[in-house]
Amino acid sequence: MARFCSLFSSSDGNCTYIGCSQGGILIDIGISAKRTEQALSDIGVSPSSLAAIFVTHEHSDHIKGIRVFAERYGIKVYSSAGTLAGMEELNAVTSKTKTDIIPENGIEAGGMFIRPFRTPHDSRESTGYSIVTPDGKRLSVATDIGTVTDTVMNAVYGSDLILLESNHDVGMLQNGPYPYFLKQRILSNHGHLSNENCAKAAVKLAESGTTRFVLGHLSKENNIPSLAFETTRFAMTMAGMKENTDYLLTIAGNNNPVIAL
Repeated sequence: MARFCSLFSSSDGNCTYIGCSQGGILIDIGISAKRTEQALSDIGVSPSSLAAIFVTHEHSDHIKGIRVFAERYGIKVYSSAGTLAGMEELNAVTSKTKTDIIPENGIEAGGMFIRPFRTPHDSRESTGYSIVTPDGKRLSVATDIGTVTDTVMNAVYGSDLILLESNHDVGMLQNGPYPYFLKQRILSNHGHLSNENCAKAAVKLAESGTTRFVLGHLSKENNIPSLAFETTRFAMTMAGMKENTDYLLTIAGNNNPVIAL
């Protein structure tokens, strides 16, 4: 049985747990090691059961607690070559941190197979991850993406569960307090995914067999959880799908309950 939990998901910090009977992994640690430990304890997971940490990119809300947590428990950190170089420059990892570049064709960790895929974001070499558990369940993490490219869609197509970015409402962003350059960055194809574009991708994924959707990385300033939720739910309804029958939809936050597959 696969277990998924969004421990933290926002512009303040991101961390996702995925596990099975043989072990578990974390994707990103963008909050302190102490808060990560507490969040894991809250869902009954010991750090000693973690086989690896996988990093999507080197922005602070994804790597803040990496060094302390990884070195404290001797857990290896995997990322793309570009992300690793970025983390080294930021001193997010040191010579004491066990690190490695994840092969493009993936690796096994904690009894699961983890494969990276390139994502369009304004960072060195950002990636998403697709994870296959021993019983054949497939879970994907696709956040911090300016647009859903063919590469991203092909990588996550057919997932049983996906953590998909629903970062902002375009109207709220355009009329909000952010400076113009930041608005343009977020709206660009290397920025963040809007509610509307998230919803379009979710419909395609539902048609491919995905039944569990977790909407993540919501902006506190440019989004409202209920708005993100309703945007995707409405798109699903218009496509002829019924919530709680054809799919389950939740919003990622801090210390969400574990989803079992």
